[in-house]
Amino acid sequence: MPLHSKGSILPFHLQGKGRGVLQNVEIAGSAHTIRAEGHPAFGGKDSAPSPLDYALGALASCNQVTTFIVARDLGIGVGNFAIDLKAELDNSVLVFAAEGNPNFSAVTLDVTVETDADDEAFATLAREVERRCPLTQLYARSGVRVTNNWHNRQLVAAVG
Repeated sequence: MPLHSKGSILPFHLQGKGRGVLQNVEIAGSAHTIRAEGHPAFGGKDSAPSPLDYALGALASCNQVTTFIVARDLGIGVGNFAIDLKAELDNSVLVFAAEGNPNFSAVTLDVTVETDADDEAFATLAREVERRCPLTQLYARSGVRVTNNWHNRQLVAAVG
């Protein structure tokens, strides 16, 4: 059963302040703050994750959240979720002002999920997560080569 009978627009509001390559980002209406610092290759001191780490971490966690939403919609029981994400970024545009795209060139997600789904239902789950995950689509539609490798493991205990 969907969370809402109709879709709705979810507003987001963040405000960042900082100095140099270190920034604190407040999430409006929340007690959460994101502290980010440029990667050491870009002048950071490794006192906080880089914005690139957060962007990739968000992709990983968005896939997990989307998996649980889609599994619920498909009536698939889901247990543990694990993801191994690897990405490639050519920093020549960002750091050396070369011509080209400063975006990630490739992202590979190796996803292992415990489910009670057969092979066909699991393939549907994986396709739907890829299609419906906002961050997977953000990356893919911006020209990043996104590779998804999904692995089904026998469900031990369902979550939620």
